[in-house]
Amino acid sequence: MKRKINYKNEPMGKIRVVKDFLPNPEQLAFKEEKVKTTISLSRASLDFFKHEADHYHTSYQKMIRNLLDSYALQHTGKIS
Repeated sequence: MKRKINYKNEPMGKIRVVKDFLPNPEQLAFKEEKVKTTISLSRASLDFFKHEADHYHTSYQKMIRNLLDSYALQHTGKIS
């Protein structure tokens, strides 16, 4: 078991204020442009993504989209 840290009421030394570098919530809530398409997948692939999505509490479609985006980025260096 790790040793417990005992904090004491001592001076902390010189303190400096760090500029806020976090993005605004509006910058985090962007919607990426999506294009509707139809794709035929094998039953095994679809079952895999649905199972994994359920395990990670997310959408299987989002997982497939992220996989395709990663593939495109890896092979082209950009996503259009």
